[in-house]
Formats: sequence, structure tokens, C-alpha cells
Amino acid sequence: MLYPFAFFLFPNYPMIHSIYFSSNNSLQTNLETKAFPPALNDPQGVIWVDFEGEDNDITEPILRDVFHFHQLAIEDALTESHIPRIDDWESYIYVVLHGITFGETEDGTIDTVEVDVFLGENYIVTHHDKAIPALTRVWGNLQRDERHLKMGADHILYRLSDELVVDYMSVVEGMDEEIDMIEDRVFHQPSSRLLSRIFTLKRATLQLRRTISPLREVMNKLARDDYQMIDQKDRVYFRDIYDHLVRLHDISESLRDLVGGTLDTYLSVINNRMNDIMKTLTVITTLFMPLSFLVGFFGMNFFVPDPNVPLSDWVTPPMFVATLLIMLLTPVVMFTWMHRRGWM
Repeated sequence: MLYPFAFFLFPNYPMIHSIYFSSNNSLQTNLETKAFPPALNDPQGVIWVDFEGEDNDITEPILRDVFHFHQLAIEDALTESHIPRIDDWESYIYVVLHGITFGETEDGTIDTVEVDVFLGENYIVTHHDKAIPALTRVWGNLQRDERHLKMGADHILYRLSDELVVDYMSVVEGMDEEIDMIEDRVFHQPSSRLLSRIFTLKRATLQLRRTISPLREVMNKLARDDYQMIDQKDRVYFRDIYDHLVRLHDISESLRDLVGGTLDTYLSVINNRMNDIMKTLTVITTLFMPLSFLVGFFGMNFFVPDPNVPLSDWVTPPMFVATLLIMLLTPVVMFTWMHRRGWM
């Protein structure tokens, strides 16, 4: 009895779950594998099969023997190493999408989860290794409202893509808030840990841009190219997602500029603090220089320690005069040299 509820209780529980809306308007969930072919032969029905964290030895035969996908497409789906893209296999299309989270990993950066999608006339198949909040939300919405299933498999792809973009918006907002927080702390609590976080955000903005750019092109193709599986009336929905991604791309560029400005501000603050420290040390050094000079000068052995010796015999004139000349000429020579070098 655990299996139907495992998707909600254990998000990383390996499983195959499905939802099927038949031509007689009946809704079925979690079909057995042997029920997939009859559902595929129902041209008026819609079936969605999702492979979450399932072993490749179990997934591959189903994709090959039940859905009859090309071996290259299957290998691409089972190998999680692709940027968002779309391939047209005539009877179906293969789409790679990316789910995204921010701040949930140990290093607090962006984490992406690949979602491989096969879209046919009356079916959609998804494969991913970890639970994706956007997919969970779409799954729940389909069970509560059957109208989305009545609109076809391509509409399910739209709903899934739209929810993924909603997560992108949440990530962008989270990054913007963290940048604001860092900007406030830069002036009051600059530290090496804060600098490390700035560089992490800089990498995150770059990764966000690398993910949004190809995903934007995928949505543009779904909205404008003539794919057999995408109904003409549904292309406007993908065009709307494309517009959102264009805006997100512009925002990600702004975030990258903000992070760069924050880094420059941090370095300026550190330099100003270093200048203040050097100014303080210079003042202290200047205050003690006369004392050091007096101690050093009178500590030299020009004077006879016996107080009974006549005053005329207290100093050794040649060495005393030579020392005074060297002490007077040295700063003059150094000042002239530094002035010629342009240091003063």
C-alpha cells in the first residue's frame, strides 16, 4: 500500500508513476506497466508516465519496447549531461528541460535537475533522477482538475514548462534578496567569508545564464516551429513562456552586474580600511621617530662616561661631525630621489 503514496512521502523514492485520462473520461493513476500499451492505443486518451530515480535496467526496456523510442534518444534520456534542447523524431519529440533550486546545497549555489521529456500525440513520458517541485505541483493539479488532461499531452508539457519557469523566478528573487543583504554587510562586516559568498553568487549568476539561454531557445522552437505533436492553438502558451524567459535572461544579466558591482564595492571598502590602518600606523611611527632619534643619537659612544673629564674632551670632533653630516644628508638625498621618481 506504500507505492501510491511514495511520491509524496519520499520524494527521492525510486518509482514509476502514471496518470491516464481515457476516452470515456475516467481518470486512473499508477497503472501497471502492462496497462501502458492499451492506453497508448487510445487515440482520444492521454497518459503521462514519469520515471523518478528509477534504475536504468528497468527504465530502458519500457522506453524501448513499450513506447518504441529510438535507442539514441533513450541513451540521451538516461545520461544526465545535457543542456536544454529539443529533437524531432517525427512521431514524437524529445525535449530536455532543467529544474532549478537555489541555496539548498552545501555551498549555497544553484542546483539543476535534468528533466527528459518524450512527447507524442497522446502521451508524455518524463525521466529525472531527483524529485522536482514543479513536476510535483503539475501532478497534483492534474489530479484535482481533469480539464488540463482533456487539452492534450502538449498542454501537460506547457504546464510543466511553466511551473519550471516559476521556480526560475523564485531563484532570481532569492538571489536578488541575497545580493541586497550582502551589499548592506559589505560596509559594516566585510570578511573573507563574505567575499567567498560574493564569488559563489557570481558563479551562480553565470550558471543561471547558461541554463536560461538554451531553455529560451527551446521554448522559442516550441512556439514557432511546426511540430506535429504541438497543436497550433497551444503554441501561444509556449510563446508566453518564451517571453518570461527573455525577461529572466535580462534580469540575470542585471544580477551579474550587481554582483560585479558588489565585488568592486567590497574591494574598495577593504582598500579604504587598509588605508586607515596604514594612516594610523604612520601617525604612531611619526610620533615615536623623534624619540627614536634622540635615544639613538645619545646612545652613541661620542661621550666620555667619566664626568670629571673637561668639557673640551667630551666628544671626538671628526667622528661626531661626520655622523651629523650623514644624518642630515641622508633624508635630503632620499627626498630628492623619491621626488625624481614621482613618488612625492
